[in-house]
Amino acid sequence: MSWRPTYRSSKFRNVYGKVANREHCYDGIPITKNVHDNHFCAVNSKFVAVVTESAGGGSFIVIPVSQSGRQDSHYPKVCGHQGNVLDIKWNPFFENIIASCSEDTSVRVWEIPEGGLRRNMTEAVLELYGHSRRVGLIEWHPTSSGILFSAGYDYKILIWNLEIGEPVKMIDCHSDVILSMSFNTDGSLLATSCKDKKLRVIEPRSGRVLQQASCKNHRVNRVVFLGNMKRLLTTGVSRWNTRQIALWDQEDLSMPIVEEDIDGLSGLLFPFYDADTHMLYLAGKGDGNIRYFEITTEKPYIQYLMEFRSPAPQKGLGVMPKHGLDVAACEVFRFYKLVTLKGLIEPISMIVPRRSDTYQEDIYPMTAGTEPALSASEWLSGIDRDPVLMSLKDGYHRPNQLVFKAPVKEKKSVVVNGIDLLENVPPRTENELLRMFFRQQDELRRLKEELTTKDVRIRQLELELNNLKNVSPNNV
Repeated sequence: MSWRPTYRSSKFRNVYGKVANREHCYDGIPITKNVHDNHFCAVNSKFVAVVTESAGGGSFIVIPVSQSGRQDSHYPKVCGHQGNVLDIKWNPFFENIIASCSEDTSVRVWEIPEGGLRRNMTEAVLELYGHSRRVGLIEWHPTSSGILFSAGYDYKILIWNLEIGEPVKMIDCHSDVILSMSFNTDGSLLATSCKDKKLRVIEPRSGRVLQQASCKNHRVNRVVFLGNMKRLLTTGVSRWNTRQIALWDQEDLSMPIVEEDIDGLSGLLFPFYDADTHMLYLAGKGDGNIRYFEITTEKPYIQYLMEFRSPAPQKGLGVMPKHGLDVAACEVFRFYKLVTLKGLIEPISMIVPRRSDTYQEDIYPMTAGTEPALSASEWLSGIDRDPVLMSLKDGYHRPNQLVFKAPVKEKKSVVVNGIDLLENVPPRTENELLRMFFRQQDELRRLKEELTTKDVRIRQLELELNNLKNVSPNNV
């Protein structure tokens, strides 16, 4: 391991991880055994959502944050997908709205009732079809209230305008499966890592690739924007098959600024960045530890701080938004760790040790709040705005009561970039396959009849034309 202890002044030097007591964990949850490289967990100040193991389709469970302890084995689930759920994300501005994507090629938006589910939920607020293969990733836009991005195994990224419930843009610049997506602070740039070993910085509204790196020595798996530092951080594998992180200048991806080896383990490294404290957390899939670093604009750029260790391996990790943290305990980050073998969700708090009971302004600057900076139509028209900031000093107070309204949709074709996306959606069940077959047979029969009718009409017109030709010389 290349990290060497260096001594420098930092208020986060002694940050430590504290595991919640057993009564504050969530027990008895059938966590999914899917091997897809995602977190399978999403958290906000109201709910914890986890993808579960289920037969005959995909489902996830939504538990109120306050309802810790052992859960009922028949706890209601969100179970509308026909295939395994691969990713779930809470809307950052509507805390009861969650999006999910699945192997059934669909993206769905759900509205969770206050207090959680009382029965299984099968009807989504919105069902979004446009991908021709399974959908592996979804991301909400960081400042706009109604923009959702989805990346499928058809190598395409679709931008959905939820105000109309349709895709408005297709980004088609990848030649293989997209592994991760990350936005900069105002959502004007999108960084992606891809299985084709390329790192890209994209202007999402136009789909134009601004910067591209072909990573030969550092095979990129995950990418994250480092706030307003104009830097990107990637996790991946070196040419010697050691786990590695690399720091990049977002305006010049020709060479990484710095590369550092982490260890020789094989699990995927998930990066989590806190723009308020400039701290980076690295958690390996299948590991029990979480390393954390401080990012600076000067050398050595990445400063190792400490490591949280645990014997239980993690399947995935959810992260609590800043306004859901315990400010009184000087908590700066909170993970929700999935322990599959125990069916357990374990909260892990990252705490700055301070003796004073007063509000610590130096570790809690103004942070991105729950009020959107602009609407979907404003963002699509070309406007960019920084997030609306909020203070954590007086506790969390929602500035306004927004209501999510789903558009009323009629069944019609969905055309993006001149391509009808719904024409590419494959049938998801045997019944749908049979219905599509009979519908195509009817269509073929109708087209044949129409062709025969037109052939007869063409012959009639040809005869009339010949008759006119024969008559006209006599008249002359």
